[in-house]
Amino acid sequence: MPRFVVLEHDHPERHWDLLLEAGAVLWAWRLRAPPAPGATVEAERSFDHRLMYLDYEGPVSGNRGTVSRWAHGEYAWREQGEGRLVADITGPTLSGTLLLEAIGEGWRATVLPGR
Repeated sequence: MPRFVVLEHDHPERHWDLLLEAGAVLWAWRLRAPPAPGATVEAERSFDHRLMYLDYEGPVSGNRGTVSRWAHGEYAWREQGEGRLVADITGPTLSGTLLLEAIGEGWRATVLPGR
């Protein structure tokens, strides 16, 4: 199964990077708050990241702060469409159904509590 990770990142201001394994890269969204079951968080699509970030914690090159793993686990796609992604995520600290939706110029991320 593909993996996901949420990294807490302190640069340029505190935010959370949601990364989903997609083949040879990680699809990335920058979240303004940590994802929590039942909460909707504003998100911004970011550039694809290297797979190493699935397991990495520490300083980011180019003086771009540090990252620490906030949540991690595996996921299974339920839906992949233009502007809408739905996946079941399972991890020790975050589980449920992840819904990513494009809205205007941005995105929103919601984790629906698991059954």
